[in-house]
Amino acid sequence: MEKNLAVSILLDFYKEFLTDKQADTIELYYNQDLSLSEISEHLHITRQGVRDSIKRGEKLLFELEAKLGLEKKFHLIRDKIYLIEETVQEMDEINNKALFSPELKDKIRTITEALDDIKNK
Repeated sequence: MEKNLAVSILLDFYKEFLTDKQADTIELYYNQDLSLSEISEHLHITRQGVRDSIKRGEKLLFELEAKLGLEKKFHLIRDKIYLIEETVQEMDEINNKALFSPELKDKIRTITEALDDIKNK
């Protein structure tokens, strides 16, 4: 199950590097949960052709991730954004309880808006 999810996630990052047939077979197999036979009928290729296409595509996806690390970097950045958000929220609470600084409130709002922009892109 974990490998299935890993392939689906890598497909999101590296789909453009695959051939159309590889991308289609992997999409149908992992994301649409079709069997090799169902994909074979749908794409009008042999079951063995489907299997070979999936295996070649999987290999390329894992090689690309090993070389480029986009998924790993994405998760690292996401985790750091969550940490920054938590820290900014704590700063805001401290300011509201003790400091009452309008300047700090403005800076916190600027950081929060910037983080929201990053997350929504």
